[in-house]
Amino acid sequence: MVKLNKIYTRTGDDGTTALVSGPRRDKHDIRVEAYGTVDEVNSTIGMARLHTAGMGEVDQMLFRIQNDLFDLGADLATPDTGEKPEYEPLRIIEAQATRLETEIDTLNTDLEPLKSFVLPGGSPASAYLHLARTVSRRAERLMVELSRHEAIGPAALKYINRLSDFLFVAARVANENGRTDILWVPGKNR
Repeated sequence: MVKLNKIYTRTGDDGTTALVSGPRRDKHDIRVEAYGTVDEVNSTIGMARLHTAGMGEVDQMLFRIQNDLFDLGADLATPDTGEKPEYEPLRIIEAQATRLETEIDTLNTDLEPLKSFVLPGGSPASAYLHLARTVSRRAERLMVELSRHEAIGPAALKYINRLSDFLFVAARVANENGRTDILWVPGKNR
């Protein structure tokens, strides 16, 4: 378990931050950008959860995802250097991504079929879930870019890809299973 006694350390005042494995990186380093954006996703889901308390199963799924996102942040903050570490680093595993797929399928069962693209909005829960979806897509883009230069586990990339799908489906569930989705009307305002 993590124990935080002191919140500020002053070690980042020079524009660097320490990775879990020890080395320091610039705060604008792509790896730091990636796990920082994962943290943004988590915070946005926290905002959504202010409005999903009455949604039972969906809220519990979001709670599990928030915990997974800390796992993902730890995974990204611990680069695989190819050397055997002194401890077992926390990594996203395939089962976490598979669970998201199962939950997507469960939620998708009762959704109204899509007839157009969905505009973010409707209920407050849906609007925040769409926001979380777009932030998760940004995190995915950063992780893919990072993976072109440094090793990232395939399960981590799969997880972040499935997460945006999950958040889209959950946003539709929050709009009365899609019945109150706001649909895009192409060229409506020409």
